[in-house]
Order: sequence, then structure tokens, then C-alpha cells
Amino acid sequence: MPWGSALRATSDPGGRVLGVGIATLDVINEVASYPAEDDEVRALAQRRVRGGNVTNSLSVLSQLGHACRWVGMLGDDAAADLILQDLGCHRIDTREAVRVPGGATPTSYVTLNRSNGSRTIIHFRDLPELDASAFDRVSLTDVVWVHFEGRNPPETHRMIQRVRAEVPHVPVSVELEKRRDGIDALMVGPRVLLASRAFALASGFDQPASFLEDLAQHTSAELCVVAWGAHGASYMRRGGAVRQVPGFAPDKVIDTLGAGDVFNAGVIHGLLSGLSPAEAVAVAVKLAGETCGLMGLRLPTGWVAPDPEPLEPPSESSSGAPKS
Repeated sequence: MPWGSALRATSDPGGRVLGVGIATLDVINEVASYPAEDDEVRALAQRRVRGGNVTNSLSVLSQLGHACRWVGMLGDDAAADLILQDLGCHRIDTREAVRVPGGATPTSYVTLNRSNGSRTIIHFRDLPELDASAFDRVSLTDVVWVHFEGRNPPETHRMIQRVRAEVPHVPVSVELEKRRDGIDALMVGPRVLLASRAFALASGFDQPASFLEDLAQHTSAELCVVAWGAHGASYMRRGGAVRQVPGFAPDKVIDTLGAGDVFNAGVIHGLLSGLSPAEAVAVAVKLAGETCGLMGLRLPTGWVAPDPEPLEPPSESSSGAPKS
């Protein structure tokens, strides 16, 4: 059965996208240009907003019309209250989030360079990760998609196995943002892997095609995707060739914070909408590119997905099928 029609069959209008990962308080300082070490500069503006990879993706999916749920850990502080309020404004169900008595909500300190839209992040976390026993109490009755951050691999692997056992028809995706100890445990079970350029580089690959060809040898996923920043993204279906989608640049890059999370949401949205992987990745590239021209993770007014375009042929170095 074609990928698109298979997902149309599972995309119940009453179902929800379940996201599992962390939520943070982001303290964002905007500066005219990035300071040198030991410099003292004045911030042009400061914001305190909700952050976190999965919750960012869910906020985009909500704007695209999907009902969403989030499960993760929070402290019992004012920062957690701000996060829950923001997720509520995005109509994201947080009733199964776990609050830790006496715990401090993770905080990211972000320096946003107005001259080019780049961001530098210092993250502080002193809170336990969600474990599989807590996830066992999470209902799976209404989910049409489950998306995990590639964190705490042993526990996340157990969570994935539970989803596959109890609702095998529901697609599972995993974000591979950073190399972590035991991350290979997450290669078996997901239907979709969404990797970052940083993950590919840390894995020893400086080209998306060679990275995806290697990844395909170590995963059971049907679709592997790697975002490559301004150069767009590449993807590989099991048994197929590496394909590339060119990048999309806004008139001016204003804010790249969360662009990868927007991209991941775009892929999930496209597949849930019945698009082919090629079309879904094209949608994700355009959506992430356009939001880089805006401040914050709000969709462009009147945003419309691009019409499918011919894709670049596989590179000569791409063999297509996984190597034996």
C-alpha cells in the first residue's frame, strides 16, 4: 500500500498527535551581533517563552490543525506554570505531564544574533527524564502519531516498544538531534527517523547521502530524513535512493531558533495529511524556511503548502538500496 494512503487510513480526525520530550523556559536575549569572549553588550530585547524540541513541534502541528498531547517532566515552579499556560494557549493537552515536587524546570539561555538570525544556546537541566514506568500510565487510545525526542535511549526504547505492541498501526517517529550514549537502541521500532545535520556530523558524515545510506543499514525505519539547514533536506525510503529537496530561504533570516522543530512538524503534518515522503519533506523545508523569516514559532499568515515539484535525481554516490 502506498505510504500516503496508508497514513490517510490512520489519520482519524478525532485522534491526537502525542509528543514525548522535554519542555523548557527559554530566556532569549536579542543582540545586534554576537559578542566576543569577555565582551559586555546590551541586549536589544528580551523574551521569556516556552521552548523544548517536542513542544515546539506540537505548537506548529496545532497551528496546522492537529489535535496534540504532550507528556514530559516539569518542576513545580513558576516557569512550569508559564509553560503549561503557553501549551494551553496552543490547545495542547498536558493533563498527563508529570510535575516533580521541588524540581526546577529546565532553562535555556539563548543569544539571538539579529544580524543573521543565528542563535547560541546554553541549557541548564536538573530534572529527571521521563521514564518508561511513567509512560506506561499514559493513554494511547486516541493517538494517530507518536513523536519522541531521542533522549534517555534505554527508557525511550521501552516506550517505543509499548506503542508498537499496543497500537501497532500508529506511526512512531524519533528525532535524532544529538549523539547520545545508547542512541542506537532507538533505531529499531520507529517508522520515521528525523535526524539533524549536527547528528550526521557527529556520526562522522559531512554529506547527507552517505549519512542516510549508512543509517539505513542500522534501522528498521521505513523513512529516514536529515535536515541540512539552508541546503534543504534529504530523505531515503527503505529500499530506495537518497533524494534531495533544495532549501528555501526567506527574504531575510530573522530567527532560526526552533527551525529544526518546525521542519520535523512539517514532515509529520505532511505524512498525516496523506502526502508522499517527497511531498512531505518539501512542505517541511518550505515551512521551516519561511518561519526563519519571522520572530518566534508562528506560521506565516495564510501559509500554503507548496505544489509538488520534480526532485533532484539521486547523486552518483547513492546506491539506492542499503549496503549488504
